[in-house]
Amino acid sequence: MNNKFDALKDDDSGDHDQNEENSTQKDGEKEKMERDKSQSSSKRKVEQFWRFYSHMVRPGDLTGHSDFHLFKEGIKPMWEDDANKNGGKWIIRLRKGLASRCWENLILAMLGEQFMVGEEICGAVVSVRFQEDIISIWNKTASDQATTARIRDTLRRVLNLPPNTIMEYKTHTDSIKYVLGGFGGAYP
Repeated sequence: MNNKFDALKDDDSGDHDQNEENSTQKDGEKEKMERDKSQSSSKRKVEQFWRFYSHMVRPGDLTGHSDFHLFKEGIKPMWEDDANKNGGKWIIRLRKGLASRCWENLILAMLGEQFMVGEEICGAVVSVRFQEDIISIWNKTASDQATTARIRDTLRRVLNLPPNTIMEYKTHTDSIKYVLGGFGGAYP
């Protein structure tokens, strides 16, 4: 027993097993408390959001040319925002009458973190137009094809889209080039 590690090896009292067990139990309790706290915080945020959302006009009830933006705190609904500049958006064109249901399903999926892509989702936009409505979901990293595919697949599922629905992915870089080239407005 020349060093402290040899002393631990030769100790047959069994106390160290109980200490490890107590430490593991305390770690488990701490993790559960943190998880419960996080879930409680998330529940409060959803309740606060729902209180606000329940008083809003639904997209299908709007007339004319209107846009609703719902983005994470600190992210502006602009291509140039640091969170958006390397990203893109999935675009779905809807026939009139579907925007309210689709918008609500989309924002609830975002709040419920159903996309399973971590912090990749920046926000969503619903654009009410004369002949159609457009829903888009913005993400941070356009070059991550696996993540953009997961977003597309989740979007198709949560909106209950038919298999033949056309979904377009457009990088924000391409959108900026389109606008600077004089081909249209901010939401081509």
